[in-house]
Amino acid sequence: MESRAKAMGHGIHPILIVFPLGLLATSVIFDILYLITDRTGFQISAAYTMGAGIIGGLVAAVFGLIDWSAIPGGTRAKRVGAAHGLGNVVVLLLFAVSWLARRAADNWDPNALALICSFAGIILAGGTAWLGGELVERLGMSVSDEAGVNAPSSLSRRAASRPRTGRA
Repeated sequence: MESRAKAMGHGIHPILIVFPLGLLATSVIFDILYLITDRTGFQISAAYTMGAGIIGGLVAAVFGLIDWSAIPGGTRAKRVGAAHGLGNVVVLLLFAVSWLARRAADNWDPNALALICSFAGIILAGGTAWLGGELVERLGMSVSDEAGVNAPSSLSRRAASRPRTGRA
């Protein structure tokens, strides 16, 4: 099933998710470096990358919801997509709580709640990323019906002029 929201022939959601996932993971790395070194720059870097990751996650979620709404009901893909999306809502909420706890502190200093939320968030993000991979790699979501090892480029005329097969 093809993605509903596309840019230059590719699904927008899979393109966008790398940014929040990378930024949120980087914020956790900065937290670990802060805990090891006690250097102020790492706690501030963690807060800024976390904030950018939360915003990026919200943007990616819009396109994920558009794609999820096109999945036929009663299918495994619909259930996996729902778990993926709801899990990512929890991920963003955990990181938002972590960010707010830091904001309330002096110089973005993370307290125990902030650290627990960000560490739990990145662990859960690993699980939701696996579910996203399951949707694309195993269930073929966001992949063209004409996909294959010798499929033409999504930017080629041949791919754009192919009639839809009606398969879901």
